[in-house]
Amino acid sequence: MASADIRGQQIAYTDTGVGLPVLVFSHGFLMDRTMFDRQVDYFKHRCRSICWDERGFGETVASAPFTYWDSADDAIGLMDHLGIDEAVLIGMSQGGFLSLRAALRYPERVSGLVLIDSGTHVDPPEVLAGYRVLIDRWVNDESLDEIAGIVATLIINDPPLMAEWTEKWKARDRSSIELPAQALLTRDDISDRIGEIECPVLLVHGEADQAIPIETAEHLSEQLPDCRGLARIPGAAHAANMTHPDLVNAAIEKFLDELGQA
Repeated sequence: MASADIRGQQIAYTDTGVGLPVLVFSHGFLMDRTMFDRQVDYFKHRCRSICWDERGFGETVASAPFTYWDSADDAIGLMDHLGIDEAVLIGMSQGGFLSLRAALRYPERVSGLVLIDSGTHVDPPEVLAGYRVLIDRWVNDESLDEIAGIVATLIINDPPLMAEWTEKWKARDRSSIELPAQALLTRDDISDRIGEIECPVLLVHGEADQAIPIETAEHLSEQLPDCRGLARIPGAAHAANMTHPDLVNAAIEKFLDELGQA
């Protein structure tokens, strides 16, 4: 693990493999850069992979309120630090939220997007209210066991991986979730800007995703100017790349082949 000072924010990251294209992996809420271990291992002999801990997760501390536009700046700033002019951005859930914003703000830096169980939308008020209850319990419950079990089922729904991540969550400072949660729950709706995303986009989505239903990806596939397909992952919940890595890796590889970048 290395770290870089990006716009006054210390960002933890790993830089693995060599060659083009460069892949920049951005993780989901509550996760960290290690959620992409199976992708990095798969592509390490043909691509350079950058995985980073977003603000408030892993080994990157969030010290002030931020938005996903700030996170997009973090991703591009990390590319600057590493001397990377252009990359394929691969984001899962909130990693997709920030990657979409990077593509809008820095279109010349993004050669392609892979959105894993993500979208451009904001959640309806009743869903946001439910998430606020979950986050309040995460911070304040005497034991994390019950709420972590609910969240792990929603995100992962694979018993061995659920146990692994629950132990990770228990080892963290639970209050560190508060600033990232604010970014998640107050994010802006960029659905009306879909037409500005001109780079090729691959959508990868778990058919059993309850956090962001696959209908979100189906609608997005119809709206994107250059959608290269929707890879449906049977049986997968929200973190499809973790629970079904072979299917997800194959879909990403096919997308890179089509771009002439693998």
